[in-house]
Amino acid sequence: MRAYYFDNIPGDQRLPHDSGNSVSNETLRALHVLHWSISIDDTGSWEHQIDGVAKERGYKNRDIINVTKKALGDMYETKLKGFFEEHMHEDEEIRYMLSGRGYFDIREHSTEAWIRVQLTPGDLLVLPAGIYHRFTLDENNAAKAMRLFKDEPKWIPHNRGVDTDANTYRENYVQSLKGNPAV
Repeated sequence: MRAYYFDNIPGDQRLPHDSGNSVSNETLRALHVLHWSISIDDTGSWEHQIDGVAKERGYKNRDIINVTKKALGDMYETKLKGFFEEHMHEDEEIRYMLSGRGYFDIREHSTEAWIRVQLTPGDLLVLPAGIYHRFTLDENNAAKAMRLFKDEPKWIPHNRGVDTDANTYRENYVQSLKGNPAV
């Protein structure tokens, strides 16, 4: 996994948009963003490691999502646009990248800057409930990821706005950052 500040230069969202300013693991942890690198291998040991993380964090369900034109058909462009709208969820968002590559952009609360996190196969990312973020593929236009859920699978985005800023999960997230000088 690689994290850096988004360059904010207009252009295709699927390009790297690398400002050249790296973001440390400490900054991500201060935002309550977690990451594991679990190499995918033929022995299946990665599955046992995912099971361990799932048990430790209380994830009971999982599914696989293929974000490709072939898999999503006529909904492909609409889905990509929806994923790239700034939003938050009332649950953690957990993704384990199985193949392809993509970017999660995470809003740094104190500066409002975007932090771009590049995921490649073997990266497991956990975004806390209430954090503003967005997702896009890279220029190869394909990603396959395992999604993990604490309860029944659901994915309800709450696009950023006045009502979402007042959402209890958002308020709890912002409160959890108070007193943390890194954010």
